[in-house]
Amino acid sequence: MKTIQFTLTMLIFLTSLSFVAQETVKEKTKTEKKAKKKKEALTFNTYTIERNGIPYGSDETFSFEFKNNSKAPIIITNVGTSCGCTTASKPEKPINPKEKSVISVKYDTKRVGPFTKEITVTNNATEEPIKLVIKGTVNPEGVKN
Repeated sequence: MKTIQFTLTMLIFLTSLSFVAQETVKEKTKTEKKAKKKKEALTFNTYTIERNGIPYGSDETFSFEFKNNSKAPIIITNVGTSCGCTTASKPEKPINPKEKSVISVKYDTKRVGPFTKEITVTNNATEEPIKLVIKGTVNPEGVKN
């Protein structure tokens, strides 16, 4: 009899936990949707660019085109890179509503092999920085793709 009571108690307890977990997931999904709406003020054509077979020592530029979908000018306040082997340039002037612009990223192609680098874009329209990624492979010197 005690075993049945214990089993029923545990079953009720575990069932209540699953309802709490479902509510937490629903709340998280709502929060993510709100965050996406805020980020939609500034949209990029792509958030990841991948290129393989990059020639050694070449002047390779990754261009991230974006558009201001908001009703106010957006200022790109900072563009940070994940290491010193990557540099990025940002627009110096505010991007007006419906206007497009570009963030250009360069990777040191004297570093042979695969790479993945993250670029963080901070602006006045979104609370969280926007993450961009470049990926690729640099060929050894003298090897062509």
